[in-house]
Order: sequence, then C-alpha cells, then structure tokens
Amino acid sequence: MQSASEHWFDEAYYRRYYLDPKTSVADPQHLERLAAFVCHYLRYLRLPVERVLDVGCGIGLWQPLLARHLPGAQYQGVEFSEHLCARHGWQQGSAVDYAAPEPFDFVICQGVLPYLNPRDLQAALANLARLTRGALYLEAVTREDYEAGTIDEELTDPRLHRHRAQLYRRGLAPHFINLGGGLWLRRDAQVPLFALETLDG
Repeated sequence: MQSASEHWFDEAYYRRYYLDPKTSVADPQHLERLAAFVCHYLRYLRLPVERVLDVGCGIGLWQPLLARHLPGAQYQGVEFSEHLCARHGWQQGSAVDYAAPEPFDFVICQGVLPYLNPRDLQAALANLARLTRGALYLEAVTREDYEAGTIDEELTDPRLHRHRAQLYRRGLAPHFINLGGGLWLRRDAQVPLFALETLDG
C-alpha cells in the first residue's frame, strides 16, 4: 500500500473535487456549519486561539470562515500540492513530516489522512500531536463509513485508503482527549472538562 504521490494533486484534481459544482466534494453550507460548530465549541472551552494551522488546506476553504469566527487568529496553510502552493502562497509540506518552530493553538486536518498508507498514517498522527498545543479538528473517512453506506462513492476519490476508525483512535489516544464531532483536545491543554463532555471512558 502506497501513500498518495504529489503528482495526484494537480490542477485537474482540484478542478474535479473542489471547483466544479457538479463533482465537488465540498459543500459550502456544510463547511459553514462545521466551522461555526468547531469555533463556538473552542470558545465554550475558553481555549485561546491565536495561531491556526490548516494541514492539507487545499484551496483554503477554511481561511475566510476562521477569519469570521476567530477574528485576529493567524492562519497558516500547509499543502502537499506544489501547484496550490505556487498559486495561493501556502507552505509546502506533508502531514507526515511538516515541522514548525512551535505548536499551534488549533490544528485542522480535513480529508488528508486517508491518502496515507498505514505506516505514514501513524507518523502523521504523531506529527499532528507535535504540532498541536490546544485542539485538533480531524476529519477522515473510514472503512466503517463505506460499509455503512455513508460515503457517496460517485464523488469520493477512489484512491483513498479505507482504514479502520480504530487505527485513527489508537494513534490519537496517547496525546488527545476525544471531544466528539471530530474535535480532539491535547491531554496537557489544561482545560477543565466534565466527565460526560468527553468520549473517553
């Protein structure tokens, strides 16, 4: 099993999956609801967010939403695609090995990790923990999602790996508390939580 190679993520890929309304996997209304939920929950937790890292930021769909919901927070986009880095000015890097001088208050990783083989996936989960000081939003389709019929396979890239959900959970559990809704809080973030506010048990 191989991870995705850089040449997959060319202009045609982003036109097919993000820019053409007929084939796009990105639903603007869904993303707006998601960003509102995540950012409001971070405020509920009273987690200060001054620096945000978007790993695999693509065409930057989160950037204007974060500017509205987390005004004043500094946004850093990181993207594997050389094409998009040249076009949008993102830093080029991978979830597997991108490094920063200091961790970020909030890290987003949406739709990236299923492109990685199991070995690279484990490395990426450990790296996301290193990059995160506060909270992580992680979205990744799993084998269970396919088995349940939750995935629209006409729209979804067929090259994605179908990792079990447990593989993600095992990689995240040493570093994060599962808050549900795709949100994970660093275990050392010093945020008080009620026992039933977490999925850890």
